[in-house]
Amino acid sequence: MPQLKLPAVPLHTEYLVEVNKKGQVVKSKPSKLSKVQTYNLMTYGNTLQMWIRKPDGSATVGTFRVSFDYDPKTKKVARNITMVSEGGNWGDQEGAANAMYETAQKELQDAIKKQQQQNQSLPSLNQIRGQSPAPTASPL
Repeated sequence: MPQLKLPAVPLHTEYLVEVNKKGQVVKSKPSKLSKVQTYNLMTYGNTLQMWIRKPDGSATVGTFRVSFDYDPKTKKVARNITMVSEGGNWGDQEGAANAMYETAQKELQDAIKKQQQQNQSLPSLNQIRGQSPAPTASPL
């Protein structure tokens, strides 16, 4: 299995995320990015899939700062979350991860329908091979 070449320098990213009443991230905006694009993309994707809840399971609608710090010595990433402000008009909006999942499901269904339509317009295998249909079994 190939070895990953991890960065030899510390990395830091920060995002401002909007959280709905369920604790799901609705939107994520980068506020500080590192010089490593792959790290930025991975941390951004992580924020879009996050749930931010209190220990009792309840959630606060609001804006939070999420930061990621990569330590090259330990090869670990620490994630820190702090509230920036409470409230917002996105409390009833769908979470970003749910929206992405629904979009992917719709795209899959559209691709399946398109493939089925293409298959209907193809000639049968017997027509392609120039053969008559296979004989059917009949009693002697």
